[in-house]
Amino acid sequence: MENLKNVQPLEDFNWEEFENGGVSEVSKETLEKTYDETLNKVQDREVVDGTVIAMNKREVVVNIGFKSDGIIPLSEFRYNPELKIGDVVEVYIDNQEDKKGQLILSHKKARATRSWDRVNEALEKEEIVKGFVKCRTKGGMIVDVFGIEAFLPGSQIDVKPIRDYDVFVGKTMEFKVVKINQEFRNVVVSHKALIEAELEAQKKEIISKLEKGQVLEGTVKNITSYGVFIDLGGVDGLIHITDLSWGRVSDPKEVVELDQKINVVILDFDDDKKRIALGLKQLTPHPWDALDADLKVGDKVKGKVVVMADYGAFIEIAPGVEGLIHVSEMSWSQHLRSAQDFMKVGDEVEAVILTLDREERKMSLGIKQLQSDPWENIEEKYGVGTKHTAKVRNFTNFGVFVEIEEGVDGLIHISDLSWTKKIKHPSEFTQIGAEIEVQVLEIDKENRRLSLGHKQLEENPWDVFETVFTVGSVHDGTVIEVFDKGAVISLPYGVEGFATPKHLVKEDGKQAQLDEKLSFKVIEFNKESKRIILSHSRIFEDVQKAEERAEKKAAAKEKRAASAARKEEAPAIQNQAAATTLGDIDALVALKAKMEKGE
Repeated sequence: MENLKNVQPLEDFNWEEFENGGVSEVSKETLEKTYDETLNKVQDREVVDGTVIAMNKREVVVNIGFKSDGIIPLSEFRYNPELKIGDVVEVYIDNQEDKKGQLILSHKKARATRSWDRVNEALEKEEIVKGFVKCRTKGGMIVDVFGIEAFLPGSQIDVKPIRDYDVFVGKTMEFKVVKINQEFRNVVVSHKALIEAELEAQKKEIISKLEKGQVLEGTVKNITSYGVFIDLGGVDGLIHITDLSWGRVSDPKEVVELDQKINVVILDFDDDKKRIALGLKQLTPHPWDALDADLKVGDKVKGKVVVMADYGAFIEIAPGVEGLIHVSEMSWSQHLRSAQDFMKVGDEVEAVILTLDREERKMSLGIKQLQSDPWENIEEKYGVGTKHTAKVRNFTNFGVFVEIEEGVDGLIHISDLSWTKKIKHPSEFTQIGAEIEVQVLEIDKENRRLSLGHKQLEENPWDVFETVFTVGSVHDGTVIEVFDKGAVISLPYGVEGFATPKHLVKEDGKQAQLDEKLSFKVIEFNKESKRIILSHSRIFEDVQKAEERAEKKAAAKEKRAASAARKEEAPAIQNQAAATTLGDIDALVALKAKMEKGE
């Protein structure tokens, strides 16, 4: 309360009107006049000049003297990376006041509105303009000039042929408008024309004195990514980056600096002596000529990795003297790998010279030779029957490739993974990168590969299964897989068997289903192929057959009994018949005698 000043009210203030919500006419007119004089009157779709009053990484705030400031995306000024607070820029009024009361401006539309007049004026006055290289296109680049998409032919980028156009994308450069097609509104610009105009003014005085091989003193005028421009006293020459040093140069600034005075040699120039190629490294002997004469194959050398490729690494053992370590010479392993897995640019490495050709100035190196070849004494460390821990490297349909140690690879055939499981693909059993216990089965020294087994670490359970799953024995099983040709049955002890469709028919005539538990009879057991053939239907079929056999047997027994009874009655009947026959014969004989006597 102590800080509050005693402010007296205005003597002529109309409190009655204020309370009624009004003001005097004089005050209202005065306010409107003051408001109008203070602010600019602007119209929508109008181009006006504004002043940059603030900017950040995304937006630029522009004051056009209106009641509010406008915000423009910084991307609309990407052609002008030197934009700063206080710069006057032209803006297009999209909307004086949107729903939020915000003034909406566009610099891009303002440039587009005035662009055609400006680009024609630039051509007429041979004015140097700034442009933003937007992207590559066939035969050149697309450049944003005053909001117009102009074409920059590849031949007009520089005096030196350009191999990599992409390095210019996203750059702001100076150009000269060289051609305009009014009918199609096509604009062609050139950056090369600026360089040539710059060179032309300086070359005429001393150009006739230039000779190849001539050594001159020059001043570093400009450093680019592809080389260094040297002022030879009115004439500019270019030292290409490859002619700066016998060693590899990634940035010319590593070798020279601006305004530095250096001696250069003229390597070449065109007929008009407009393009002058200079060299710096040619003033010193080639490093290969100064290489230690005693250096020979088998010697160890130290160097720095200067270039990496998938197939190998280039090692600089002295400035300008490089050797290649091929990826195959980086490890005793036979796996296809990239050189980046072993080293990177800048690494200091030790290597062994494998080949040395001083005339061709070529050298090949190896680093695996610094370690002993694990296959020299493979039988001692990895003899047949020895057990080891390996790492899964790769799968094939027929097995698993593993690595016991760097350079020692082996194959576990799919049939040697498990005694009991029927594995269709190794991925069902293990995974890449996992460790697996193995036993050496065979050594192939010539092809540098071991035949390995995993199941051999355990006893063959099929020796036991042979006594359990005898032909005719019945076991409980579960249907775990169903195919057109049959089903896989899970049996006790983790064993799997197979049953064909006709052996999966149940007593009620229905087919056995997935996950159904049933009894199965072993109808075939093959230890060598680890195959057990099962049948569910055979169980009740055998019972039926047994019953049928029993019935047949009983019927046969009864038949035999009946047959025996019949055989016992036959002699009596035969005897009776025989007696009758004999009596009749006797009577006949007597009758015959009587008749003969009567006669």
